Amino acid sequence: MSEMTSEKHVFQAEIQQLLDLVVHSLYTDREIFLRELISNASDSMEKLRHVESTEKDVHDPELPLEVVVTADKEAGTLTIEDHGIGMSREELVENLGTIAHSGTKAFLEAMKESGGTPSSMIGQFGVGFYSAFMVADEVEVHTRSWRQDGEGLVWKSDGKTGYEIEDSEDAKRGVKIVLKLKEDQKEYAEDERVKHLIETYSNFVGFPVLVDGDRVNEVEALWLKNKSEISEEQYNEFYKFQAKAFDEPAYRLHFAADAPIAINALVFVPSENPERMGLNKIDPAVALYCKKVLIDPEPKDLLPDWMRFVKGVIDSADLPLNISRESMQDSALVNKLGAVISKRVIKMFDKEAKNDPEKWQAFYKKFERFFKEGVATDFANKDALSKLLRFESTMSEAGKLTGFSEYVTRMKDGQETIYYIVGSSKEQIEASPYLEAFKQRGLEVVYFTDAVDEYVVEALSEFDGKKLQSISQGGVDLDDVELEGEALSEEETTKLCEFLKEEFGDRVTKVESGKRLVDSPVVALVPQDGMTAQMRAMMKAMDENFSDEAKVELEINPRHPLVKKLSETKDSNPDLAKLVAGQLLDNSLIAAGLLEDARDTVKRMNELMEKAMG
Repeated sequence: MSEMTSEKHVFQAEIQQLLDLVVHSLYTDREIFLRELISNASDSMEKLRHVESTEKDVHDPELPLEVVVTADKEAGTLTIEDHGIGMSREELVENLGTIAHSGTKAFLEAMKESGGTPSSMIGQFGVGFYSAFMVADEVEVHTRSWRQDGEGLVWKSDGKTGYEIEDSEDAKRGVKIVLKLKEDQKEYAEDERVKHLIETYSNFVGFPVLVDGDRVNEVEALWLKNKSEISEEQYNEFYKFQAKAFDEPAYRLHFAADAPIAINALVFVPSENPERMGLNKIDPAVALYCKKVLIDPEPKDLLPDWMRFVKGVIDSADLPLNISRESMQDSALVNKLGAVISKRVIKMFDKEAKNDPEKWQAFYKKFERFFKEGVATDFANKDALSKLLRFESTMSEAGKLTGFSEYVTRMKDGQETIYYIVGSSKEQIEASPYLEAFKQRGLEVVYFTDAVDEYVVEALSEFDGKKLQSISQGGVDLDDVELEGEALSEEETTKLCEFLKEEFGDRVTKVESGKRLVDSPVVALVPQDGMTAQMRAMMKAMDENFSDEAKVELEINPRHPLVKKLSETKDSNPDLAKLVAGQLLDNSLIAAGLLEDARDTVKRMNELMEKAMG
């Protein structure tokens, strides 16, 4: 036997941080370690299947694809062995000692952002291997790569500062993990305990899982079974296994169809949205199968990108088994499959929203960004998705959201427009003068307060044939109504508008009397082809040198005491009138969110206060 060589490595700082977190924070969920290690073994063998479809020269091709779990009570060890793709020396260092492929950084950031428990996220980031150190004082990884020129290796670590790698002459293809259990974790060296864990967490693994030579897991393609044969518990366990999730699914869709394409689908919608926790964009997680054979666990182009939060399995007997991941995006069949599933999922959402509006509202608040993204990017499903949008309005009950379909049922006779306003918050919107005319006329106005809403309404433009119109822009046509108070005469109004236009110059495109105001003296409107405050903010965020001055239309209220007084003062005391006019314009720009430099405003306000104090 040749002399053993050993090389020592120090863990990367992030790995040490992760190990500390995993070992010290998962007291109540230690038993998940076995599920994670078995899932990794399953993934490794799934990868070997793909390798075998393209490579002829695989080392030890006769080795069975199964997970063998061995509990040794006397030695106090637990061994998990697979015959998957295995690892080379470089892959051992990269996968187990550094941050490269482990998803560790995302996991640590998620923990910091959410303050949640690591157990609820560990499966999402591929950091499951390190859960072994929750129960073990020392971990050995015996491995050999699938390549013919691979070498046998042993990775050893106590999970504290680093690890060492030695040569091994008897390592078989795949990975064998040996856990030297901690004194207080010896329960995991007992067959019955191990079998129970496999039945609980790993029942749906797609390869045989053996304990003492007996298969423990009952592998069932749940999506191919009849709904009446499946219990809620089985559905939930399958979701947790397939999605590597700990939450309960919020919604579920299980259906079979023969036309236009053969489909058996079982998809789940999570109850928690990881992107809300400040995490990076999540990856698609609906696996694509053909007759129970996995084609791709995370197909990128099967479903629209906004639907990436959906989990589950889609199986189509019409797909050719030899379809590769690379050619998938060019497959007309796959596109047709995705289109059918998308429509069915949206239809399911619409039905659930009608059947239980309160549950839908709670769910929508967590996942609304996905639906808005869909409206803005998924042209084929835009109209169907618009029915799922929810928002507050001048007529929605306190704390409750409403939808466009409900808005339409409340529209006044002859009303052909859905009115909306975009603002930073409900409070800011309701304090603005824009709503006055609409409340006076009993016209409902939708509140959009999310940063992306501007894109959503631009993409939508109409709902059910009714045009969407912003009430903070010019060009809104309103009926005449009787208003209290005597107004300036037509001639006085015209002269005041001319005075103000001359005073403001290019800052306003026009000044006129309008029908929008009841209690406020003036309002600044964005021209129909102009850039709203929200759009300007986005432009500035993208380009710090963006400095285009906002141009507005100014509408005056000829009944307001301040406007009537200004009409008199422009002749008797033009200097004071100019100060008041400038302040009125700036006040209206502040209400519109369009005043970017308030230095002149403050200076003018001080001058006005001096004059008021004599």
